[in-house]
Amino acid sequence: MNAIGTSVPRLEDERLLLGRGRFHDGVIRPGQLWMRVVRSPVAHGRIRGVDTSAAERLPGVVSVITSADLVGMPRIPVRQPAPGMDFTPYLQAPLATGFVRYVGDPVAAVLADDPYVAEDAAELVALDIEELPVALDARSAADLELECFGGHRAEVGIIEFGYGEVDEVFAGAAHVVSTNLRVGRHSGTPLEPRGLVAEWDDRAERMTIWGATKVPYFNRRVAAQMIGLPEHRIHMLETDAGGSFGVRGEFYPEDLLVPYLCFRTRRPVKWSEDRAEHFVAANHARQQEHDIELAFDEDHRLLGLRNEAWLDNGGYIRTHGAVVAVLTASMMSGPYRLPACRSRVHIVTTNKTPIGTYRAPGRYQHNFVREHALDVAATQLGADPVELRRRNLLDATEFPHRRAIHIFGSPMVLDGKDHLEHFDKALASSEYQAWREQARAARESGRLVGTGCAFILEKAGLGYDSAIVDVDTTGAVRVAMGGANVGQGIETVMAQITAEEFDVPAESVKVVLSDTDILPDGSGTFASRTTVVGGTAVKQAAEAVVRKARRVAGVLLGADPEELRVEGGTLFAPGDPDKRLTLAEIARVCFTPAHLRNGEEPGLIGRSTYVADGMTYPYGAHFAQAEIDPGTGQVRLLRYAITYEIGRAVHPQLVRQQILGGAVQGIGGALFEEFRYSERGEPQSITLNDYRWPRASDIPEIRLDVFEDSPAPGNPLGVRGAGEGGTAGAGAAVANAVRDALQLTGDVGALPLHPERVKELLRRRDGGDADRPARDA
Repeated sequence: MNAIGTSVPRLEDERLLLGRGRFHDGVIRPGQLWMRVVRSPVAHGRIRGVDTSAAERLPGVVSVITSADLVGMPRIPVRQPAPGMDFTPYLQAPLATGFVRYVGDPVAAVLADDPYVAEDAAELVALDIEELPVALDARSAADLELECFGGHRAEVGIIEFGYGEVDEVFAGAAHVVSTNLRVGRHSGTPLEPRGLVAEWDDRAERMTIWGATKVPYFNRRVAAQMIGLPEHRIHMLETDAGGSFGVRGEFYPEDLLVPYLCFRTRRPVKWSEDRAEHFVAANHARQQEHDIELAFDEDHRLLGLRNEAWLDNGGYIRTHGAVVAVLTASMMSGPYRLPACRSRVHIVTTNKTPIGTYRAPGRYQHNFVREHALDVAATQLGADPVELRRRNLLDATEFPHRRAIHIFGSPMVLDGKDHLEHFDKALASSEYQAWREQARAARESGRLVGTGCAFILEKAGLGYDSAIVDVDTTGAVRVAMGGANVGQGIETVMAQITAEEFDVPAESVKVVLSDTDILPDGSGTFASRTTVVGGTAVKQAAEAVVRKARRVAGVLLGADPEELRVEGGTLFAPGDPDKRLTLAEIARVCFTPAHLRNGEEPGLIGRSTYVADGMTYPYGAHFAQAEIDPGTGQVRLLRYAITYEIGRAVHPQLVRQQILGGAVQGIGGALFEEFRYSERGEPQSITLNDYRWPRASDIPEIRLDVFEDSPAPGNPLGVRGAGEGGTAGAGAAVANAVRDALQLTGDVGALPLHPERVKELLRRRDGGDADRPARDA
């Protein structure tokens, strides 16, 4: 029975389709209180007073707290510290202390018996805030000294990665192409906003929390430290999630306020975020400005890349720390043969909602910047953009390919097979050359049609995860692992990996995710790592079960344990197939002293923690064909195609769905989605009428070819991450298609390419001042 590589029905679907989903908003506890957060209406200001008296007098209000009630409580820490960088002054407090840094900054929290009373009471909290000047541009704000951060500069620090003799390469290059590009502020806006429920059990003296996604174990550690509880007195329970995309599940102020108020009142506390609140409170993403230069020799071979970028980090440093900056800078070189590279990212605080990770963090930005700069270079050099990429892509003779940098402490070793071969296969399978010819013919007839491509390098699978697999005396198989269910089909995939080892149907395996009472620790779900790292931990735990089952069955059957085979959940000796034992029969005797060893757990159980030595690097290509309405500036995608090297697909259909869903989000950021602000720092995108998601009519049928040509050598499953490849190249491919449609010699300037921006490009093009010339050395 081959479970891996088969698109079995998703185990999650039955309960979800029957309305039995386990969402945080469906958790109702006896005596439950409702929390509402009072947020700053100004982007930057000094708090002169918070008057809670009117709110406290409202019938049904139980408590109103401000920062004065949290004196001595530490600020929210980062998950992944950056060596040499002190984030301490820039960390966010659960409730604003002294100053507010963005519209939406939490200032107070109201607790009431009824959600509507809590809402009314929050309106009665009077804030006295002295408005201060706002900083809304990272590049110009970098040198500001900020009183709210104790006089520290707005620039938190600089992340730099590089190798080779960069400046010397540029000094001697035959051609240098430079441009300035910007990526707008947008984010993963899941269908279900955030929420949390916490309940205190006086008898057990412990708390249960529902609703944490992405990194439940980290959240438990932080909550325990901030509240002052031992970790074992907090039980995190798995829930379903209506999307996450990296945005949900970080440790936000609300993730402290809910359990703190629960502990303080000894009553259940619930908080459910509404959409307007989500738009100003949950992490934003993406916003960066880049100055990029590419150096070429006479034969148009890449010699070097220099990049200077400014990351608009918003009001504080949240739990992702410098992850976005690191991934922007460290992977800027992409899939190309590049002798020298230097990329620097300035992390700068502004008076906007803080940013965090969002599907393909850093890579969405640097892929757009590098791939768009390559198209500009092709025009300036008189080269074909496809051939310019083919000339510079790494080929089979150059793998594994080592770059003289470390990412999160791991050496960067590209472990693929052949980037050039993949690109050639992608060109053929997408029929991209025919797209180009059709676009050329359309332009000759007066239509603004263009094509664009981008080649991306992704990363996946760093860190660790843990798993437990056990078979009970009835033969039931259970898996517990540290991932989180965010809609990606993790239960099904983990069941498949286990089923493969036991040769049983995947639907017979029960999967438990991030239950802290069953599994002591896990790393969560983020960074396309769950199958690569968590799946390997599950495989190793299942293998441990099989090893123990073989040892015990060997004694019972009088056979060599190494010769025993597993078939249909039974073990047998090939020479005597009628003599066999089921896993249930083996599990029963695993509780008897004759089959126990010192230090070994009773029962048929296996545990594993898998620590990845390094990342694996998936890769792929994006292709777009677009048409522009010259009257409105609207961009309409006519065709879209993606190819992706997955290594090995555990569930091929889920891989496809992950990539296709990611592509839609990437296209949204390329054409529609943007958080805008007024000159006073007031958010202008607070409803779905203002912040426009792509609609079904905006997305053409996406052609997708998933390749399994290069199993990852770094993990036993051979898998590479799938969650972010569909997003990572979309901005680049769409921008290149728009540039081609307009026949620009320079760049498009910025994403998203909404109608106003495209009309400005048309005006500048027709006025002759749209393009920035390349500089030849």
